[in-house]
Amino acid sequence: MQPTAIVLCGGRSSRFGSDKTRAPLDGRPLLDHLLDALPGIWPIVAVGPRRTTTRDITWVREEPAFAGPLAALAAGLADVATPTFVLLGGDMPYAARAAVALSDHLSHAPHDVDAVLARTPDGRPQPLLLAGRTEPARDALPPDPVGASLMSWARRLRCSAYDVDDTAAHDVDTPQDLAGPPHAPTTVEG
Repeated sequence: MQPTAIVLCGGRSSRFGSDKTRAPLDGRPLLDHLLDALPGIWPIVAVGPRRTTTRDITWVREEPAFAGPLAALAAGLADVATPTFVLLGGDMPYAARAAVALSDHLSHAPHDVDAVLARTPDGRPQPLLLAGRTEPARDALPPDPVGASLMSWARRLRCSAYDVDDTAAHDVDTPQDLAGPPHAPTTVEG
């Protein structure tokens, strides 16, 4: 069974100065780069203010708005009907291939592994690039996720690590980040 992609795109984009997911990248909105590269058969739940995209997706919003990434994840998980999901940041235009690899790695992992967490080349875990089993992920949510960190939630899961490259882990926080990393293929068959 295919996972559901949960895409977090409801932050304030304060370092960017405007909604970074709508910023143009190669003539298209940044968010569309990620969405178009995800397998076409994956359902997608986006958490943030509704906007026009190139994919047919479900939009939800964390309560209250801007309550942080864990509150956004909780809102997204509430709409997931599949046994597994992939969590992505909406500002990660080149993460789709890694998302597919994480999902595949999870499908072959022992059943006691709750999630597969991306690890960047410098050894840091990247909780905004993760494949997980839906029920354990819901069970690990705190009663009030407002303001809590994604890493505090991920530490409650039995995770294995999966190494990703700088391109997959690249997120856009400032206008200068739109320039790099070197262009990576973004089309995924499926």
